[in-house]
Amino acid sequence: MDYFKRLLELLKLERDEDKRAWLELMQSSSVAERRANGVAWYPVAIRGSELSKAEYITVELERTTHTDIAHQLRFGASAMLFSNHDRQNDHIEGTITHSSGNRLKISFRTDELPDWADNGKLGVDLLFDDTSYDEMEAALKKAQAYADTRERDKQRLIGVLTGTKEPSFNEDEQVGYNARLNEIQNEAVRKIVQAQDVAIVHGPPGTGKTTTLVQAILELVKRGDDRVLVTAPSNAAVDLLSERLAAAGLNVLRVGNPARVSEELTALTLDSRMSAHATTKEIKRLKKQASEFRDMAHKYKRNFGKSEREQRKALFDEANKIMKEVGRMEQYITGDIVSKAQVVTATLVGANHYTVRDLEYKTVVIDEAGQALEPACWIPILKGKRVILAGDHCQLPPTIKSDAAARGGLSETLMEKCVRLHPQAVVLLQQQYRMHERIMGYSSRVFYNDKLQAHESVASHLVHSEDVPMLFIDTAGCGFEEKNEQTSISNPEEAAFLIKHLSASVQALARHYAPEQFPSVGVISPYREQLFVLKELLEHAPELQPYRHRITVNTIDSFQGQERDIVYLSMVRSNSDNVVGFLADTRRMNVAMTRARKKLVIIGDSATLSANDFYANLITYAEEHGAYRSAWEEGYA
Repeated sequence: MDYFKRLLELLKLERDEDKRAWLELMQSSSVAERRANGVAWYPVAIRGSELSKAEYITVELERTTHTDIAHQLRFGASAMLFSNHDRQNDHIEGTITHSSGNRLKISFRTDELPDWADNGKLGVDLLFDDTSYDEMEAALKKAQAYADTRERDKQRLIGVLTGTKEPSFNEDEQVGYNARLNEIQNEAVRKIVQAQDVAIVHGPPGTGKTTTLVQAILELVKRGDDRVLVTAPSNAAVDLLSERLAAAGLNVLRVGNPARVSEELTALTLDSRMSAHATTKEIKRLKKQASEFRDMAHKYKRNFGKSEREQRKALFDEANKIMKEVGRMEQYITGDIVSKAQVVTATLVGANHYTVRDLEYKTVVIDEAGQALEPACWIPILKGKRVILAGDHCQLPPTIKSDAAARGGLSETLMEKCVRLHPQAVVLLQQQYRMHERIMGYSSRVFYNDKLQAHESVASHLVHSEDVPMLFIDTAGCGFEEKNEQTSISNPEEAAFLIKHLSASVQALARHYAPEQFPSVGVISPYREQLFVLKELLEHAPELQPYRHRITVNTIDSFQGQERDIVYLSMVRSNSDNVVGFLADTRRMNVAMTRARKKLVIIGDSATLSANDFYANLITYAEEHGAYRSAWEEGYA
């Protein structure tokens, strides 16, 4: 089928570009730079080791400094333990089998670590993620094979998703009204239950998409879906759904390591369930015995005589024999735990985790489908008979590294295609519970055909009765010029003005709030360099320090899925050529503007921004609602 051949071609372009950029980064960066970019831990200390499946050793490592740096070392990723004495020669590759806080476990395809591991200066580098690409490629080839065969269930589902067939719904399936949901959310649950192949829940910001999905999954389980697969592209989205589904009383199995380490989430993982299993005590005893045999074997060095080599081999053989028995017991426990789960949750690639790889499901849910790379979606899709796509394709798109792949169509998500092809399968959630109606209004007009309605509980809420819900502060004519850095752009004078304005706002609100009850504040910018400037200024603003714990500064992408009472948005771009750069990606701006609950303050240069229709209309919207100010009016002069 040409559809999947084309996707495979685009995926290859993406893999090649991703790998090229990755190798360039790793080869040209110092260990300190790699650590700052979140792709390395250095230094690390070995905190323990154990035998794992086959004859592999699993080593537990801890990072001992720079523990506050965010990183990408996640469960399932390939990683390299290296010695900084001689990184080129002294390294060994493995797979991360556990990641929690400042500790991680790596399984190596060897029975012992090399001698250089005893000499200190150890670090861990993340390796290029070939595994995810391999899984995506395999899924596309499998989908292509299904499409070309006569397997009717799979063929029909694939046909609907690729646009050659129409979705069908069993309208005889009756679903009672759920008082926890509003009218449209109930309609979405009904659409999911009645779907024979595909249903789509389009959830704009604050419309209760997660609440709706949880109630729909409860309904499916009640109706006999013995196991539902729930996936999302990010660990954070999987964690949120896992917590909510478990809180609703379902038996949830979280496959892979959660990004958020909490007792509630940890209790849902396979490791935790196995630890609580009745057979685990015997497994621990056997592992200890195997470890003792292995330790005895290590006392015999390889260059000893024949009898010592034989003794060493006999001890390793005995340890391996015990570990094979452990493997059989662990397989039994895993099967027992999986068979009792009502819901399995995982990332898109994690749906192929070895513990659940061969499972089939009646229903597969893909949340945040508007951000999901299509080839990754096919990994869980092929395990089900019915697919529920949920998300918002009017917010952040997937990250595509290859311009050629993006131009070729990889940037269009499966959800976008299905919304376009099958509008009858889509329910748009319309009542939002986050924002003041003025903050919501422009986004609703541009992205959602003016269909969003603010619930009465939020429609007119403000941080204080004398305050306003929205401001666009125009810096045109102030001489705030953007500065081009090596990899990003900043506008120091705009940043200074923002901090000055925020300080004045905080002082005004301080009369009404104690520091502990102070409204939450998000300071957002599309440009990383601007964030560095803002953070530096924030740390040196004495009047803001009592409220510092309530102020978050970050990129738009990092605020996806979050909300704050007050949001300040620094637009940065100000130039004589009226170039807005990647601000032209208005979906990203939709995310930024809809993080605010009670007050949104946008600071930017109208002369530059108005070159783009989206921003010209935004400024007009602000003027229409008395929310436009010049920086001079707001105290710049």
